[in-house]
Amino acid sequence: MRTTGPAGSASAPSGTSLRVWWPCTVALFAATGDDGEEAEVQAVLAGIRVADFSRVLAGPYATMLMADFGADVIKVEPPGGDETRAWRPPVDALGRSTYFGAVNRGKRSVVLDLTTEAGLARARRLAASADVVVENFRPGVMARFGLDHASLAAGNPAIISCSITGFGAGAGMPGYDLLVQAVGGLMSVTGHPGGEPVKAGVALVDVITAQNALSGILLALRERDRSGIGQHVEVNLLQSLLSALVNQASSTLATGQAPARLGNRHPSIAPYAVFRAADRELVLAVGNDRQFRTLARLIGRPELADDPRYATNPARVAARDELEPLLEAAFATRPAAEWVGVCTDAGVPAGLVNDIAEAVAFAEGLGLDPVAPGGASIANPVGLGRTPAAYTEGPPGLGEHDGAVWADAGARPGDAPDGRAGAAENAAPRHPHPRKEPA
Repeated sequence: MRTTGPAGSASAPSGTSLRVWWPCTVALFAATGDDGEEAEVQAVLAGIRVADFSRVLAGPYATMLMADFGADVIKVEPPGGDETRAWRPPVDALGRSTYFGAVNRGKRSVVLDLTTEAGLARARRLAASADVVVENFRPGVMARFGLDHASLAAGNPAIISCSITGFGAGAGMPGYDLLVQAVGGLMSVTGHPGGEPVKAGVALVDVITAQNALSGILLALRERDRSGIGQHVEVNLLQSLLSALVNQASSTLATGQAPARLGNRHPSIAPYAVFRAADRELVLAVGNDRQFRTLARLIGRPELADDPRYATNPARVAARDELEPLLEAAFATRPAAEWVGVCTDAGVPAGLVNDIAEAVAFAEGLGLDPVAPGGASIANPVGLGRTPAAYTEGPPGLGEHDGAVWADAGARPGDAPDGRAGAAENAAPRHPHPRKEPA
């Protein structure tokens, strides 16, 4: 793999080279075709402007994923900056919050005080020039600013706006991840039987919601290609969590019974849990009877596969209190890594309980390139063969791009260098998409 470009660097697939121009965040991939000819291919989201009014996690993560694929993301921050700039320690080598850095690479930062007429006027001009506006204010705030979808679409029918809330447009509650994990049912199924409810070790609901926001935005962009008209995308943390509960939610709907906490066990599969080996924990995820028969042979207990109590998965689920101690006694005889190797080689899913550093090293050992160039953040998880993610810059400093031309290659005549509109203040949007009449 070759990498070229500025210090932030960007990666391109084998057989391609990559040229990146900052600050316009347009990546051009010079791909070599089967005929040996080189042809330039733009990044997937090149030419898409995103005005990002969001902060903390869900919104910033969604827009960062867009920036990775070429979108020009302009992060609008209040004078004090995104709250996560102050969430430290830990900090990176430059003393910046690693929380902020995790979800804000590849963006430009401008400071706008939306409580002042001048700041609000500039925000409206920026939003009017954008293809996509993303925000996670409480419901009603953007309307008070005149930045809601109806107000923006009146001047630019092609605009796509995305609102991320905690509990939907009709609720005024703040959307904190822990709160949503609690009221959304996740904590009721997380933790050990008889123990207290436990939250996930990361703000998982925010991350899931970010992925839903990204999906919604891309769907709206695709539909705009046909109709020329934008639309309002709405996602909220609560519904994102309920959807992510998948089998636990469908079980509740089908039976009327809420599932209980099972610790590291699975409600419908066994053995599917954490076991202690001679030196550390490992995970076993036996998904079918064939795998269990192989496991029984590996641990020197082949008779278990023919025992009616363990021969089928439903039987093992019913008898796991008796089965798991038998397995753990066998695992205690050898180090966990040895068992994982033996099981993996035989087709039985098993793995060590890694810490995060070990997890990154594990992914690297599989050739997955999990870390973005520069080593300060995890790479975009989506791999595209011809137009992969391009890591143009790290996270911006607060107001670092106040002096940049917002419109870059598509600047309006009369715009000042800091993005304040001049004579063309009321000109048409930068990316007009006239409505296509049906054939």
